[in-house]
Amino acid sequence: MFLAREMKKESGDLGVRVIDALSANPQRPPKARELARNLRIPARQYRGFISLLKRLEKQGRIERVKGHRYQLRRTRKSELAGLLTITRRGDGFVRLDQKGGDVFIPASRLGTGMEGDRVHVEINQRRRGKNRAGTVLEVLSRARKNVVGRIYRVKRQVYLAPFGRGLLGDVLIQMAPDMEVDEGDVAIVNLRSYGDARLPPTGRVERVLGRLSDPGVDVLAIACEAELPIEFPPDVLSAAEEAISARVSDPGIRRIDRSSLLCFTIDPSDAQDHDDALSIVELEGGSVEVGVHIADVAHFVRPEDPMDAEARERGTSVYLVDRVIPMLPPVLSTEVCSLNPEVRRFAISLFLELDQNGSIKNRRYERTVIECRYALSYGEAQAVLDKRTSISQDVDRALFLLDQHAKCIRSERRARGGLDLDLPEAKVVLDEDGFPIEIQRRERYESHRLVEDFMIFANEVVANDLCAHGARALFRVHEPPTAESVEELAEAMSALGLQRLRGKSLDASNVQALIDSANGIEQKALVSSLVLRTLQRARYDKDNIGHFGLGSDAYVHFTSPIRRYPDLVVQRAVAAAFLGDEGFGDLGSEALKVNAELASAREQRAVEAERETVALKKVEFMEARLGETFPARITGVTSFGLFVTLDEYFVDGLVHVRSMEDDFYQVREGKWSLVGERTGNRHTLGDHLEVQVIRVDKEARHIDFSYV
Repeated sequence: MFLAREMKKESGDLGVRVIDALSANPQRPPKARELARNLRIPARQYRGFISLLKRLEKQGRIERVKGHRYQLRRTRKSELAGLLTITRRGDGFVRLDQKGGDVFIPASRLGTGMEGDRVHVEINQRRRGKNRAGTVLEVLSRARKNVVGRIYRVKRQVYLAPFGRGLLGDVLIQMAPDMEVDEGDVAIVNLRSYGDARLPPTGRVERVLGRLSDPGVDVLAIACEAELPIEFPPDVLSAAEEAISARVSDPGIRRIDRSSLLCFTIDPSDAQDHDDALSIVELEGGSVEVGVHIADVAHFVRPEDPMDAEARERGTSVYLVDRVIPMLPPVLSTEVCSLNPEVRRFAISLFLELDQNGSIKNRRYERTVIECRYALSYGEAQAVLDKRTSISQDVDRALFLLDQHAKCIRSERRARGGLDLDLPEAKVVLDEDGFPIEIQRRERYESHRLVEDFMIFANEVVANDLCAHGARALFRVHEPPTAESVEELAEAMSALGLQRLRGKSLDASNVQALIDSANGIEQKALVSSLVLRTLQRARYDKDNIGHFGLGSDAYVHFTSPIRRYPDLVVQRAVAAAFLGDEGFGDLGSEALKVNAELASAREQRAVEAERETVALKKVEFMEARLGETFPARITGVTSFGLFVTLDEYFVDGLVHVRSMEDDFYQVREGKWSLVGERTGNRHTLGDHLEVQVIRVDKEARHIDFSYV
């Protein structure tokens, strides 16, 4: 209990102190008692301290040496640590912590490593023009303790076949006396051992979710597989009610009544929480004052509250295909904090005075009370911009002015190198039982761009202001792509017959030109997707290193504190720096680092879970269309086949080379074409072809097509 409580409260501070203490005197490794004495650990907390040392040792950060003494782990020259990911074919890649790059791990050398584990590897082979190859020596820390899958029996033995990729083999179930499971049940199993070359992994059933065919069980299984927290602990729910009771009638210091402003939200039609609202007022000389109003979550969720610890652990709200798992209790996320229409709400407002070209003339921050007049959907806002409908004279005028200035802001961002990727998204339409009845490309309107432009703009302004003030914050950073990725993109552009890159770097002078050189919506989407694959993943960091994709010198996430924890951290920094709120002290550097790493990991977990639920429903949708043929476009080429996206539905799948029976196909021209050895038939990235649905696997979330 001590360790869990202290790690949450101090964000890993004690672990950092241990590392610092061992770094300060590497010549004389201390024993545990000596180290505890040096760090002034109370006697009642010694057992928790020993648990912490064991955890650090398991993570590979420290090691025990002769005499039961502790020192920082010494890495051998050929031994490296990193994060393990597993491919669909069962092989692995380890992204190294320190020296960068990936190490290829054949399936036979993974040991008991699973997707997301931190592992130590040894380099066995250096291959010219390819990734280094290696072997997993040991697993330093496990990404998961539970697995989700389907129960089956072999004689008297009970097994679980795990769902998803990158997991262990089938798990032998140790049955509890009072636990009953049936063949085909979907269950959560707690792993007790991870097996080895001779013995299977073992575990105990924690919970039976139901049958995979039961409504909602398939999505729930993915949520549990990702270890998403479904329910809120009772103490967090109680804390939310107490915070509302104590703070909803207390506006705090220097809150200004701006309820007379014409404010409105613009969100998806099914949105349940409204983080941000906009207002615009015309000034003399053609200038305007745009108000970006953000829900004042920091007023209700204080750093010392159980709600804060829970929100930090969750990291983000998760939007699955049939449900939302919120970061904050619903009484806050959809009611008291949400900027719902026709009710007074607390906000942190950034007022931007803009000239006719969208340049900032002045700005100020206020703690406000606002009252949104309307909750517009993107479709409703677009209908006004298209002059197909009218909401009111004032709202119509406000939307046209906002759109005009948003275009100026967007143009400036593109000119400095910000990317404008046009990436289509799938919208899955479900019936009341959760069965997919339609897969559509999600509509993207100019009203989407309007909101995005002002939110990006506000995030940049806040980031620059915090930097100028010398305040610490969680920055959203995005590093430039590697030279190898740029070279790969150049080859893909050549395969598509489009403009080649100028030079060996991606910068403002050539990236957008690549996207704009595409012909038509489909090819532009494909090129945007290829550019996205080239880019590194954006993440959170305590240090500002800029945002390549947006062309920003400094960037934060500030505008969505209801659904993202980093936004709440930044909102507190704004309140402390510009609104005189002394209740939000400056977070220490190490605490920010821990928050950044956790937030990045939680974001990735959410993205993968959301993607998996959409993939699941796509498989379920295509199951009813087995044997049917569809026109498709090639979106990826590998040695084992072609990845395609259907024209009619936004559904992806694989055409395996085994189904291409007219010839023996091999990769040619970089790796962007499959070419038949006998006929010379060529299938290249971007080509159209006809495919037939031949197999679906709901558990693996995979669709196979054959080439017609």
